[in-house]
Amino acid sequence: MLKILALVLVTFIPALELRASIPLGILSGKAEIFGLTLQGFGLNFILVFIVCIISNIILGILVYFFLDKFVKHLMKFKLFAKYYARKVKKTQRKIEPYIKKYGTFGMSLFIGLPLPGSGSYTGALGAYLIGLGYKKFIIANIVGVVIAGILVTVLTLTGVNLLKLN
Repeated sequence: MLKILALVLVTFIPALELRASIPLGILSGKAEIFGLTLQGFGLNFILVFIVCIISNIILGILVYFFLDKFVKHLMKFKLFAKYYARKVKKTQRKIEPYIKKYGTFGMSLFIGLPLPGSGSYTGALGAYLIGLGYKKFIIANIVGVVIAGILVTVLTLTGVNLLKLN
């Protein structure tokens, strides 16, 4: 049970998310991340996949929800409201053509590609800034997290099997 909780907690760490928790859960050797030596858990990959996917989906939804509440609270301050309005307009001008072209699917791909700077945290922030509605973001988040989970799981299992060949 502690290993499952650890997977959830690692999934909730910005920049790591399931890109780190899935390998941590599946692998059984030691790894060093940010100077910390971690022992892999060697759990069943299906269990790891399910736990990390659900955790990451919930993470995205919570970030978007609380971001909305936090920004609405800060909008009471004129200085923040003025700065925020300029930033949002600039961001929307840059991203709007892509959202018009690719829509929710584009946001899903952004969340789903396991690259630095992508994921549920940045997807929620980006969706909020461009005005993508809560329901559309939830759909994009679910699809994107499943894509990322599949890719990371397949890459991890492939790496494990390649190492066994040597």
